[in-house]
Amino acid sequence: MNRIAEPLKIKNTTFKNRIIKGAMSEALANQAGQPNHLHLGLYEAWAKGGLGCAITGNVMVDYRAKNEPGVVVIETERDLVKLKEWADIGKKYGMVQLIQLSHPGRQCPKGLNKETVAPSAVPFSPLLATTFATPRELREDEILDIIQRFATSAVICEKAGFEGIQLHGAHGYLISEFLSPLTNKRNDQWGGSIENRMRFLLEIYKAVRAETSDNFIISVKLNSADFQRGGITEEEVVEVFKAIDTAGIDLIEISGGTYEAPAMAGAKAEKRKQSSIAREAYFLDFAEKIRKEVKCHLMVTGGFRTVVGMNAALDSGACEFIGIARPLAVETDLTDRLIAGQDVRYAVEQIKTGISFVDKMAIMEIIWYAAQFKAIGEGKKPNPKLSPFKVFLGYAKNNVKAVIQGRVNSRKSA
Repeated sequence: MNRIAEPLKIKNTTFKNRIIKGAMSEALANQAGQPNHLHLGLYEAWAKGGLGCAITGNVMVDYRAKNEPGVVVIETERDLVKLKEWADIGKKYGMVQLIQLSHPGRQCPKGLNKETVAPSAVPFSPLLATTFATPRELREDEILDIIQRFATSAVICEKAGFEGIQLHGAHGYLISEFLSPLTNKRNDQWGGSIENRMRFLLEIYKAVRAETSDNFIISVKLNSADFQRGGITEEEVVEVFKAIDTAGIDLIEISGGTYEAPAMAGAKAEKRKQSSIAREAYFLDFAEKIRKEVKCHLMVTGGFRTVVGMNAALDSGACEFIGIARPLAVETDLTDRLIAGQDVRYAVEQIKTGISFVDKMAIMEIIWYAAQFKAIGEGKKPNPKLSPFKVFLGYAKNNVKAVIQGRVNSRKSA
């Protein structure tokens, strides 16, 4: 029996199958952070391909804190009409949609924003310090403001018709920066013990839950580990999972890594063993451990490539949902094919430009796929053989434009 095809209900929302598209950066918005027809075209293509649920790419809750050019920003009802059109696409095809709400914290390219902020003023490693500036430490009033921003954005998402949101608490963005002792050196109620370091996440959850309806789905993406020496321990991670589960979270997606240790892109994740195809997912072992500790639904993303492996994961009880990301960038009809018993067509390999310092970062694992999304949004077919070098040149050119425009806007607002 193909477990992938089984429906599952969370609150009043039915997921028609167990495949969820993990968040991937679309980079399709304009400089003002507005969604457009390209987003609609992209998500309609996935909906037509049978996808049970789509989690959007990073959506910022603060225009002053964007993680990259082309990111969507939801902080007011300015784009409510277009957001409703986006939500309606999912309803038309029976595809649940969760908006991934995020604040990037210190992970913003130099010059893109007026400044970067974080729990503490911790610089990046020498390799990444050329790209990312040392952030300014947040004041408590700013922390409280960001918490409210998440709630405000969630309210707008519900008003637009989306079934729920996902809090991005992984991959080195602001929520995970608070969780990690490497990036959180505070000695107030927001730092120190794991109870204090998880306070930011829990307060965001409480604020979102208080201002949305009971049937609105709230999920979170959390690292199983940040894969850095001195980072959050597995024992602490378990405490975070248990605390957010007790608070009432509906779904937890399990991932791992940061820009400085990009396991989310497969760069440092456990290699799959051909002799044990059921273990093909990067974070499945941790999911089995955490399943014994929490009651909420679990989603594992990263590494799934075969129907056998996906069904084995579901049969094991380690997770209720299979997260797939990069393969969907080149196979929009993948869900229908998986349900029909067919495996992923294209092997996912590290995207390399040939430029050493670029290839050591996770950035190409984002922007190469974003180029595919633009083509899909325009009604074209994705190109698995697209040149990474050409994609990087285009990204660098657009990034320079965005930085220049950001500086102009900063001078105007000064």
